[in-house]
Amino acid sequence: MSDTPLHQTFDARLDPRLQWHCEPARWQVDYAASRLRVEPDAATDFWQRTHYGFQADNGHFLHLQAAGDFVLTTKVTSRPAHQYDQAGLMVRLSPGCWLKTSVEFEPDGDNRLGAVVTNGHYSDWSTQPLAKDIDTVWLRVRAEDHDCIVDASLDGEQWTQLRMAHLHERAGADSVACGLYACSPKAAGYQAEFAFLSFIPGRIA
Repeated sequence: MSDTPLHQTFDARLDPRLQWHCEPARWQVDYAASRLRVEPDAATDFWQRTHYGFQADNGHFLHLQAAGDFVLTTKVTSRPAHQYDQAGLMVRLSPGCWLKTSVEFEPDGDNRLGAVVTNGHYSDWSTQPLAKDIDTVWLRVRAEDHDCIVDASLDGEQWTQLRMAHLHERAGADSVACGLYACSPKAAGYQAEFAFLSFIPGRIA
């Protein structure tokens, strides 16, 4: 498998490499606005066991396959309705081994900017506060060997590292799925808008 770059700007048809895991009932590519709009189904999430006890693997994930190192980037604008509404980037090997990064909505107080890393069917969640009036963020995942470095930005220029994590199953895998995701764990009504998805093989110099 040979990785080739992708820069999906949503002003044209989706690249055929992009496929849905759990396709949402309501989504569209707005060619005029160059946006992918996703309205997640109710009770959708990616989570495994830790603290809350439940297991969910029915979130919406638009992805391509990658064999080697890569840099994955998006810009997402959120119009949340319920607690934990979320949209961002995901890297996935199986239901028990994946990483996601996003802003999760909290109705009271600041939202939560962070990442969830799942290994061995157990998830962990690292967060930091994000002011309620910030509705747009840039997110980036740098996959290097079996590890991922997660970054966020408020302008697409200045990046802050959120997390560095190891995905245990990647050592024995030929490829990994990577792309955009969105979930509404509580109820429907959330809308996420993605401006682009950039996939660049290799590492940042």
